Amino acid sequence: MEQKINPFDEVIKQIEIVAEKLKLDPSVVEQLKHPRKVMTVAVPIKMDNGQVKVFTGYRVQYNMWRGPYKGGIRYHPTVELDEVKALAAWMTFKTALMDLPYGGAKGGVVCDAKKLSKGELERITRRYTTMIIDDIGPYRDIPAPDVNTDAQTMAWIMDTYSSIKGYSIPEVVTGKPLILGGSPGRESATGRGVSICAREAAKKLGTSIKNSRVAVQGYGNVGYWSAKILNEMGAEIVGVSDSKGGCIAGNIDPSKVLEHKRKTGSVIGYPGSKTIPGDQILESECDILVPAALENAITRRNASNVKAKIVSEGANGPTTTDADKILYDRRVFVVPDILANAGGVTVSYFEWVQNLSREEWTEEIVNQKLEEKMVRAFNDVAEMAEKHKVNMRTAAYMLAVARVADAHLRMGLFP
Repeated sequence: MEQKINPFDEVIKQIEIVAEKLKLDPSVVEQLKHPRKVMTVAVPIKMDNGQVKVFTGYRVQYNMWRGPYKGGIRYHPTVELDEVKALAAWMTFKTALMDLPYGGAKGGVVCDAKKLSKGELERITRRYTTMIIDDIGPYRDIPAPDVNTDAQTMAWIMDTYSSIKGYSIPEVVTGKPLILGGSPGRESATGRGVSICAREAAKKLGTSIKNSRVAVQGYGNVGYWSAKILNEMGAEIVGVSDSKGGCIAGNIDPSKVLEHKRKTGSVIGYPGSKTIPGDQILESECDILVPAALENAITRRNASNVKAKIVSEGANGPTTTDADKILYDRRVFVVPDILANAGGVTVSYFEWVQNLSREEWTEEIVNQKLEEKMVRAFNDVAEMAEKHKVNMRTAAYMLAVARVADAHLRMGLFP
């Protein structure tokens, strides 16, 4: 059995690789290996049956050299501190890579959201918010949705925070419902970014996105929108999976398979498809692979079996360091997570800006601005990769870490 991979160990490896290539000041490197603040909180709530249950919540504020902390909150039974630390670090580098005026943070509550009622989820959210309320805020730390959280979750956080502060503060979170100040285009933003990066990667390889075969691991928000937008670009969706399993077919309709999942609870059994174990989707016959589930999906165990020529990472940390090297040696074009799935935080930034100025942009403007940001960042990373003869992930981290380090060196260390 393969040993469980610690995602924060992967972050440290990535930092050390980049630090060596950039010849970074050791004092900067040492600081980048440690989050600025780690919070562990007890989240007691009354369950629907009247019993009180205590959940564990985390919020990690990793780095704020370039601006206020920014990062999602996830609800999942496997949430653990090292995972949250890793996600907060990745967010630090993601915002720097996209040249957004943010630092990085992440949060989570250890719970099985799928087994909780809406009322229980609301009580968890409001209690968790009160436990970290002094450490979040529109200029301090701005949460957003992540795994098993959504616009409704953000609405509860906004209302709890605003109620305690005494006035409406929509800019305390992003990813809210439109009626509460959410941004048009936010729901599809991460998947759109993944799709744009896959399209640009195809151009780099001298191929077209049209008629390319796409497989998507994880059919939540990111997986669905990646499949839908790539399909609109002309690609054929040949396989999708979720936590219960996967299905493959000649040409899957993204909207119909989503409807099937909503009715049955899984993509399994989609009419006209063949059912496969969920992790086999990673090794399916396709041109473009979108891992959009959880971290450490592609490891040294299965990297040699990946048949795709392009991997556009919708999830955070889906490919381990060892697997990255295998894919690079096999000439698989990997668009790393901190670039490919940065569409979400980019449109979150747009939402924050709109809230602060009390403006509202159209979806067309949001999508146009996102397109410009994603293409510029992709080309910057590709140029760095070609210049230094490294893979796209190392190039992305070189750009991001250099920006974070430069910000610190210009500010200095206080006191």
